[in-house]
Amino acid sequence: MGNKVVTTPSFIVEDLLKPEPYPHRPPEIQLVQTQMSFIFLTGEYVYKVKKPVDLGYLDYTTLEKRRFFCHQELELNRRLCPDAYLDVVAITKDEKGIHIEGKGKAIEYAVKMRQLPQHRMMDVLLVDNKVSPKLVTRVAEKLADFHQKAETNSRITAFGKLDVIRQNIDENFSQTEKYIGMSIPRLKYNRIKKYTEDFIQHNSALFSKRVNEKRIKDCHGDLHAAHICFTEDICIYDCIEFNDRFRYSDVASEIAFLAMDLDRYHHTDLSQHLVNTYVELSHDRELLDLLNFYKCYRAYVRGKVESFKLDDLYISEEEKEGALAVAKSYFDLAEGYI
Repeated sequence: MGNKVVTTPSFIVEDLLKPEPYPHRPPEIQLVQTQMSFIFLTGEYVYKVKKPVDLGYLDYTTLEKRRFFCHQELELNRRLCPDAYLDVVAITKDEKGIHIEGKGKAIEYAVKMRQLPQHRMMDVLLVDNKVSPKLVTRVAEKLADFHQKAETNSRITAFGKLDVIRQNIDENFSQTEKYIGMSIPRLKYNRIKKYTEDFIQHNSALFSKRVNEKRIKDCHGDLHAAHICFTEDICIYDCIEFNDRFRYSDVASEIAFLAMDLDRYHHTDLSQHLVNTYVELSHDRELLDLLNFYKCYRAYVRGKVESFKLDDLYISEEEKEGALAVAKSYFDLAEGYI
């Protein structure tokens, strides 16, 4: 695992918190950070700048790589959220300062998006008990249609083979060893690890069948409630663009991801409704045999990702405390599926 960090020049971040670099001169700018990106919310538009980091499973350390993955993000996310993803724009610098969509040599790139309404995000609505079975049905319909049309070929289906699944599982546990005693207790770690390894060993024929039936597709890869927005249409955004291995997966894993997140928000009724509706639409009853396995796997991945924030140089101690609490809750959830 890389964990190489190249610090983004501070003047870029500082200048992008001012209205002058933007062509539409926004009166207010808000900065949101993830482990991988600086996200500048300007009201009408969002500009997403990738951090120059190498985390092992992604590498954004050169300007050319960041430009490439900005274009990947644009293309892939237009599959499920075409109206929000607008362009990849250059950030330039001259004697007057930083410019977005300016002329001259690029010093950085950003994905330009239409800003989605925060109050219509699924995770926000779930907290307020404003997600109805009807809305979940619409999500299931959109996903069933997306998965039916999603690309698959011999290269993609190979990611459903046992050796790749084992690689993903082994990586999960090796990357979380350092957080034992912090975000996950040793006994919980061991119990989840044993369950996962036993399930793979006892269900090798089922995994092979999924490959043969072409259930491995070019999916979204990061399908949790915070990435779904209910506007006039349903926008499912922020898919994984940085590593094909995390996006090429069994459709059962994708549905289990969102179902797990609905469980986390204590909406097990909606979780079950999502699964039942999707199975009915897709005629994929075998998905049910894999559901708890993939729910456990996805909850563990989310616990791992939140744990990674504990090492992020850009994140404050207060934010790290919040990440630790969220990581623990995901690991608890993962254990609950055993």
